[in-house]
Amino acid sequence: MRLWWEVARRGFRRYATYRWATFAGVFTNTVFGFIRAYVLIALFAAVPHVAGYDRTDAVTYTFLVQGLIMPLYLWGWLEIAETVQTGQIATDLYRPLDYQLYWLFQDLGRAAYHALMRGIPPFLFAAVVFDMRLPEHPYTWIAFVVSVVLAVTVSFAMRFMVNLSAFWIIDVRGVHALGAAVWTALSGFLLPIAFFPEAARTVIHALPFVAMIELPINVFLERAQGADLAATLAVQATWALVLLACGRLLLARATRKLVVQGG
Repeated sequence: MRLWWEVARRGFRRYATYRWATFAGVFTNTVFGFIRAYVLIALFAAVPHVAGYDRTDAVTYTFLVQGLIMPLYLWGWLEIAETVQTGQIATDLYRPLDYQLYWLFQDLGRAAYHALMRGIPPFLFAAVVFDMRLPEHPYTWIAFVVSVVLAVTVSFAMRFMVNLSAFWIIDVRGVHALGAAVWTALSGFLLPIAFFPEAARTVIHALPFVAMIELPINVFLERAQGADLAATLAVQATWALVLLACGRLLLARATRKLVVQGG
């Protein structure tokens, strides 16, 4: 565990060096959060309640989404694919540690930094302007942190598999763009899944994407309580384990015959 703690700590420190990028990111996330919030405010001015959400729920949902953007790192992460294309992957695989766990704990350290420095500030700025809904029960805060950690793990597992596609294709940007579009649309990033038609909700809830955004926010808004809360965390944990296992199988197949691209 000491090894993985140090890997996570270095992942945290690596991103902590980019202070101006953090400041710019907080500003951007906050501005876009306000734009998205006012769109929903206009909606709720005409309809007081939609699928069990009121205006306060919707605004809170919006800024929770903005706060989760960087911890989940849904777009733009191609570090593993780049090591395959440059040939560095061959050296990385020789290191005496578990390759998948190395990247997972580095990503958890990165996510911890982004959650603290880019996730919380936009929410606090919004709380100055809007009425925000906070959890009523103290245990909800703990459950929310656990849920976010599981959400980051699910996100990592998906991104890990997208990156591994570089073993078979020269340019993974198309696969990455397709994956990002799918999990953006189906995770609850654009709108709460509760706003979708019932048939669509049934299909979407059977997929892993809701484990990244919809389910953690449901925990924060206390839309899942008691047995439902335990079931929500269990669903996230199950998807995290299943996707990590799929990534491990894909890695084993990829490294069975390593072809170094570009060198």
